[in-house]
Amino acid sequence: MKTLVTGGAGFIGSHLVDRLVAKGENIIVFDNLSSGKLEFIQKHIDSGKIKFVKADLMNPAEIDSAIRGCDMVWHLAANPDVKLGASDTRIHLDQNIIATYNLLESMRKNGIKKIGFTSTSTVYGEATQMPTPENYGPCIPISLYGASKSACEALISAYCGTFDMESVLYRFANIIGPRSTHGVIFDFIRKLKANPSELEILGDGKQTKSYCYIDDCVDSMLFGWEHRKARTEVFNVGSSDGIDVKGLADVVVKEMGLKSKYKFTGGVDGGRGWKGDVKMMMLSIEALGKLGWKPKYTSARSIALTARSILGKK
Repeated sequence: MKTLVTGGAGFIGSHLVDRLVAKGENIIVFDNLSSGKLEFIQKHIDSGKIKFVKADLMNPAEIDSAIRGCDMVWHLAANPDVKLGASDTRIHLDQNIIATYNLLESMRKNGIKKIGFTSTSTVYGEATQMPTPENYGPCIPISLYGASKSACEALISAYCGTFDMESVLYRFANIIGPRSTHGVIFDFIRKLKANPSELEILGDGKQTKSYCYIDDCVDSMLFGWEHRKARTEVFNVGSSDGIDVKGLADVVVKEMGLKSKYKFTGGVDGGRGWKGDVKMMMLSIEALGKLGWKPKYTSARSIALTARSILGKK
């Protein structure tokens, strides 16, 4: 099978590419390298097992050129910075919504019927049901990032209904692991290297979320695709537990061998870290569980392994 992976040089995308290569698939990685790193997939390029195309989803002609002859698309390319939407209100419109529309149009014109899409738990907004199932509603995002991913889900669903496509939409918890280049663990380690005695924590430290290790994430994506039943399937992807920010900091500090004091900023709107930050997030993963999938790692274990990878520890 010939597969296009958008954002395939990124954190999650490169791990997916590793797994698809191991399965023997014919892979084209489509990435503008705005956040992805060529080093993540260089070994596959050098071995000739994948074709890399440096191109941008904002350019329809570049998509058409790369996508011809493909059987499926894994669409991971996006701007993942949730906080950025508060200062740049257009970036998620362009890099998430318009980019996805351009991709879907190219799929339609080229007769490509299958797409796996990486969405996010932020589409739910501040859900009142914990753990939150896929059929929770109404979904009221509180960040422009969450709104953009919700719009992308709607576009994909509509294209599937109108043009007989198939899709799986994966709503991710916080995905962490080797090759991650941003996020709270990355930020904490950077801060602690600069000042080992004190760690500034945005918010009140009580923000509680689920953290899913990258190996579990990729497992769930491939498992979900293989076990899909509906034309458009939606699956939550996360761990079976959660941890608050203070607990996360405890794990990172321990992995760094420090005894740091914490300084909480107090945050905004009742202790959240920033405008648009969902303070409590715990996804129900029962839908995938009923099909036979379950994560191997807890949130705390995932955080510890990720910290070690960032620190270069084994």
